[in-house]
Amino acid sequence: MIHVHLTRHLFAFFPQLEGRALEVDATSVAGAVAELEKLAPGIGFYICDERGRLRPHVNVFIGNAMVKDRRTLSDAIAPGDKLSILQALSGG
Repeated sequence: MIHVHLTRHLFAFFPQLEGRALEVDATSVAGAVAELEKLAPGIGFYICDERGRLRPHVNVFIGNAMVKDRRTLSDAIAPGDKLSILQALSGG
């Protein structure tokens, strides 16, 4: 299982995920996003655009390394990995 960490701001849009230990069974970042979509419909489109690419305001890390493939999310993940999905915030 992959351990998924979301920035707390995402819980405002997907409150059903708050307070849960998020673990998904996937071998790629794309697979993990698909599994998250099953838990919280709409999160996949929040993270990715209509072509499946990461949106500019979203960064994804496997452990401490940023994913390399922002287009197809093909970066491999292994059981026990931590996948962090971070929403960039701006404003003043």
